[in-house]
Amino acid sequence: MDLRIGIQNSPRELSFETSLTAAEVEQAVSAALSGQSPVLRLADAKGAVYVVPAAALAYVEIGTEESRKIGFVG
Repeated sequence: MDLRIGIQNSPRELSFETSLTAAEVEQAVSAALSGQSPVLRLADAKGAVYVVPAAALAYVEIGTEESRKIGFVG
């Protein structure tokens, strides 16, 4: 699943692919925004970990869980 995270006062966004489900990502984001956790901590599909302070989150875009099709239509 593709994720895009916007950070306040930053012209760039974090964009990565994760093996987490949409529900797991939404739960982590909700915990960070509600104050249960001071940071949003997510790992990408390759094992890299991203930690963003909850107060700096501008948005989190959760992509679809289906895999991309590769090939030619003919």
